[in-house]
Amino acid sequence: MKTVVLILTGLIALEHIYFLWMEMFAWETAGKKAFKNVLPDKLFESTKGLAANQGLYNGFLAAGLIWTFFITDTTWRSNVAVFFLGCITIAGIYGGITASLKIMYIQAIPALLAIILILFV
Repeated sequence: MKTVVLILTGLIALEHIYFLWMEMFAWETAGKKAFKNVLPDKLFESTKGLAANQGLYNGFLAAGLIWTFFITDTTWRSNVAVFFLGCITIAGIYGGITASLKIMYIQAIPALLAIILILFV
């Protein structure tokens, strides 16, 4: 089960690295495709700076999860992972409520599943 937690955590970290890239460097291309049902096309140029800020935060979340792969103490590693996964879960729930329900499925549910596996397995 430890392997499943590591794979899931790694996939969530990769997902947030993708969010960093999309929001910081490809907001007007990949961002448009991802959020076409949320924002009208005319807003992508004017929200580029805001999206880049979001991307930076997603990078911090990814860095926190990647950090857990280098922590040797299992209790400390679990606590750090649960913290960052909890942040991702809350952000995903908020995004699901305020922007698109799709965000909850892509972001919050995998992070919540990882937390459950870490805490109860």
